[in-house]
Amino acid sequence: MAPVAPFRVTLQPSGHSFSTDGNEPVLQAALDAGLTLPYGCRNGACGACKGKVLDGLVDHGPVQDQALSTADRAGGLALFCCAKPLSDLVLECREVGTAKDIPVKIMPCRVQKIERAADDVIILSLKLPANERLQFLAGQYIEFLLKDGKRRAFSIANAPHDDGFLQLHVRMIAGGEFTGHVFGAMKEKDILRFQGPYGSFFLREESAKPVILLAGSTGFAPIKAIVEHAIHNHIKRPLEIYWGARTRSGLYLSDLPSGWAGTNSHIRYVPVLSEATPEDSWQGRSGLVHRAVLEDHADLSGFQVYACGAPAMIDAARTEFVARGLPAEEFFADAFTFASG
Repeated sequence: MAPVAPFRVTLQPSGHSFSTDGNEPVLQAALDAGLTLPYGCRNGACGACKGKVLDGLVDHGPVQDQALSTADRAGGLALFCCAKPLSDLVLECREVGTAKDIPVKIMPCRVQKIERAADDVIILSLKLPANERLQFLAGQYIEFLLKDGKRRAFSIANAPHDDGFLQLHVRMIAGGEFTGHVFGAMKEKDILRFQGPYGSFFLREESAKPVILLAGSTGFAPIKAIVEHAIHNHIKRPLEIYWGARTRSGLYLSDLPSGWAGTNSHIRYVPVLSEATPEDSWQGRSGLVHRAVLEDHADLSGFQVYACGAPAMIDAARTEFVARGLPAEEFFADAFTFASG
């Protein structure tokens, strides 16, 4: 007789628990429930997701012997990327709470898609190896390792639950060697190497404060990842997205945050243009994007702010928001600096 589902899975020592129908591995069920367990390959080869079954039974699935030995199984260990529950479970495993819980890796990737989103913005989709995944927190970045030893950093624009690929938003920089290559010579199926993830720019989920997300130009990339992660994990904190650009074309994915706001009552989207042209026929907010926040909020003492863009925008926002009551420790920033070499 088939086991009765759904099953209840409890994690120790955190005490977190979730339900699963038993048709998918424990790792995937945990991620779907908004809990982040460590992992690497997701196919039973690396052992990064190894933990102990304290109570209950699992089907170990297609694990590889070097990742889970016979002695490991006898000792109650399992690889949660492959193990499926056959009963209610109590599992011993650590959970990823901060960036330091995630190992930095060097990985190859293949250019899957090159999409021109604006005259000066390309959206790159990078395919990861079939037997390896990059675990990251929404908002973090990677660094490309170039042949001359130089590095170029780009924020990851997709949320972690879409971990079969990475999406990056690349803006053309005058005189930029790497961005010039992306816009002029890069082809689909090209192979690149990168290292990551890096950065402390990610949503502090332990807080219940409403959130202001401030983006300038392609600083929208990590903001997009954070919002998609919040929606996926049913985080209902109020999210106010302020996206600034010079002209309308700089809001290269504006339909996306408009859609989020249209279908989620806790999300608000405010696009702002600083140098709108007559061709833009702009009827929306104008000026500097951080000033739009100040126009809307007389008191920022109850908020968290996540800001990503040019250093001048970050510095001005930090100074003026703190003067408006924002606690300095509630301002999280990722300043984009551009290398021309």
